[in-house]
Amino acid sequence: MDSDQKLFLIIRIRGTADLYPDVKYTLDLLRLRRKFAATLYHTSLNGLRDMLRKVEYWTTYGEINKETLIQLLEKRGRLVGDKPLTDDWVKENLGLNGIEKLADKLLNGEIHYHKLEKKGVKPFFRLHPPRKGFNKSIKRHYHDEGELGYRGPDINDLVKRMI
Repeated sequence: MDSDQKLFLIIRIRGTADLYPDVKYTLDLLRLRRKFAATLYHTSLNGLRDMLRKVEYWTTYGEINKETLIQLLEKRGRLVGDKPLTDDWVKENLGLNGIEKLADKLLNGEIHYHKLEKKGVKPFFRLHPPRKGFNKSIKRHYHDEGELGYRGPDINDLVKRMI
């Protein structure tokens, strides 16, 4: 894995009020169609940074670690028909030894999560609002005493409260 290549978890934390059409279209492309939806994308994808810049006032994102990724896949990963993503399904359909091996492949960039949609995996996660609420304002950037935009590895703390 290249040092500049990372797996981003992107979470939409604001709703649809006052949404510009181009922002709505970009959120649709990222599969973030409602509040508290999350997706996984590799930084190696063309145009991802520009898309994130366009939707930074509606989302927060950062690098997810392996432990959090495994929790997210086990508890919030879904198949078509709203069935949970299980180790048995991963073994049968992807030929991997379970969710932990899937997490390794996702982090290494060998598998892209959104491309598993063809196999019946929903390309997004539906999360709860964070337990004990947001710590700061959802109208300001993370580095400016808010919740929006890039937050780096701190995304793991937020998503653990939302699983």
